[in-house]
Amino acid sequence: MNAKKKLSCLIIEDEPLAAELLEDYVNQVSFLELRGTCKDALFALERLQEEDIDVVFLDIHLPKLKGLEFLRSLKDKPQTILTTAYHQYALEAFEEEVVDYLMKPIDFPRFLKAVNKLDRGDIHSQNEASIIVESSPSRPFHFFAVNKKKVKVFFDEILHAESLKDYARITTAEHEIVTRMPISELEEMLQPYGFLRIHRSFIVAVDKIRAYSATEVEVGGKMLPIGRSYKELVGQHIAGL
Repeated sequence: MNAKKKLSCLIIEDEPLAAELLEDYVNQVSFLELRGTCKDALFALERLQEEDIDVVFLDIHLPKLKGLEFLRSLKDKPQTILTTAYHQYALEAFEEEVVDYLMKPIDFPRFLKAVNKLDRGDIHSQNEASIIVESSPSRPFHFFAVNKKKVKVFFDEILHAESLKDYARITTAEHEIVTRMPISELEEMLQPYGFLRIHRSFIVAVDKIRAYSATEVEVGGKMLPIGRSYKELVGQHIAGL
């Protein structure tokens, strides 16, 4: 019996935590084989010239050359699944005949739905349930500097974070920590995992929002203000809940 062919994959993602999550997801699917991760499209172009890649997981917002521009530049396009935090590129993306368009934060069931659309050749008729390796995806976390030690915080435990100038107060259901990190840097870290900036001073976990009004959201029993310049963005996200 011939061995089942695996699809070779390349991840093109400049955000380290988002890249790690995709790597973990790819490694759990039996018909996918990760060949590497590239931080920008120019490096990815070199990889594609060096070896045959069947599938590319491509972030839209990349340094130097944007994802869609990179895709248009390819003569022989691999099967492509786009990953992005921005919904407005969906129509433009599908005009490039991509396999799927994944909105960050990407959960594992949605990832599976996307990869099951790939042309798998001789394994295409395989039962979808058989593609999942038994291990579960790891929980994203970060070790934050607190005083003279590093404190591990799982992202799915965070309720909200508050700016304290050069510091940030991070609140979970169990405790609070204060770490030296600007809110903009913390936003960049958390945004791919379901967090939303609602005010120049506040970031919240979207799935932890219990109630909201035109001017506030309730998270963890606390009412947090919505900044004027953030109202439209907050409204778009909350409308999708």
